[in-house]
Amino acid sequence: MNTNLLFLLLTGALVGAASGYLGSFMVLKRMSLVGDALSHVALPGMAIALTFGLNPILGAFVALTIATVGIWYLAERSEIYPEALVGVFFTASLAIGILVTPQPELLEALFGNLEKIGFVDGIITIVAAAFIFLLAREISEKLLLGVVSEDLARSSGIKMPLINLIYLFLVGSIVALGVKFVGTLLMGALVIVPAAAAKNVAKNIMSYQLLGILFGIFSVVFGVLIAKFVGISSGPAVVLVSIAIFALSYLFKRN
Repeated sequence: MNTNLLFLLLTGALVGAASGYLGSFMVLKRMSLVGDALSHVALPGMAIALTFGLNPILGAFVALTIATVGIWYLAERSEIYPEALVGVFFTASLAIGILVTPQPELLEALFGNLEKIGFVDGIITIVAAAFIFLLAREISEKLLLGVVSEDLARSSGIKMPLINLIYLFLVGSIVALGVKFVGTLLMGALVIVPAAAAKNVAKNIMSYQLLGILFGIFSVVFGVLIAKFVGISSGPAVVLVSIAIFALSYLFKRN
């Protein structure tokens, strides 16, 4: 196994770990659609970055930051259900992204391309994914209390609007980091499916989060290996591995 592949696996493992961990909260908060929609929001940002010769991860990050703040603001201030707001961002972003993405890069943006992950991209991803994971750990207790009852969390002095904003920002950031591995069309699955699989078999909240992390790592590592050795796009490979893990977890689901 060459050094470049080991570097890709390490980078992907950290992205998978952070995705699975963040996804564990998303499943509990019943916000699965948000993870899927945010991955599509990255597409127009990547397209604009490619048009101006910039790093597509930077474009994805900017677009996702804007969308995150917009979804958070409207959810806090609007009477429209968050799912409806996310649906609006989802459809608009996907339509705009497909229209403005240069044709040669469209499939790469949609499904990921391991060959375009350079050393600098990898280092940025490793550092950022580790930071995202640690910050998520820092706010995890407040997030969990908010899942139980946002009113209770607020009465305990927790600023839930700020915590929710930070959480959405972390989800948007990990989506931006993962698009080169999985692509914008499928990145949402990496946030949701490992966590959903963990929920099937976990006995308590600690094992649930740990399994979400492990399933996220396995999905990316084995998906990348399959993509490299079979010669297919990394996005579908990673997602199919995560779906296989979910299917197995469902078979062993606790009654």
